[in-house]
Amino acid sequence: QLQASGGGLVPAGGSLKLSCAVSGINLDDYAIGWFRQAPGKEREGVSCISSSGDSTYYLGSVKGRFTISRDIAKNTVYLQMNGLKVDDTAVYYCAAVYGAHWSALPEIYDYWGQGTLVTVSS
Repeated sequence: QLQASGGGLVPAGGSLKLSCAVSGINLDDYAIGWFRQAPGKEREGVSCISSSGDSTYYLGSVKGRFTISRDIAKNTVYLQMNGLKVDDTAVYYCAAVYGAHWSALPEIYDYWGQGTLVTVSS
């Protein structure tokens, strides 16, 4: 199971740190992705980290602002979001996919957490 948390309301330029607490699966076996879905838009991959932890992906619009990391001991994956923009407003989800073959495509992910709402005000 995956449990996302840390969303909230922040002004533009602010920061939030999302957490994805993972249980029942081993982070060493699963890549974890952060996805977001804004009203009326498709779900998109924001950032992913491989099962080995040495490969990451970032959506172009968040590069340099967001950082994905993980704590194996806590079985938790984080998404540090700095310099938030109004366009970052969305429900953010974390998801897990088994094995070494991963991407930012939501359809390949096996397990999903509930979303956490991030609202960035202007």
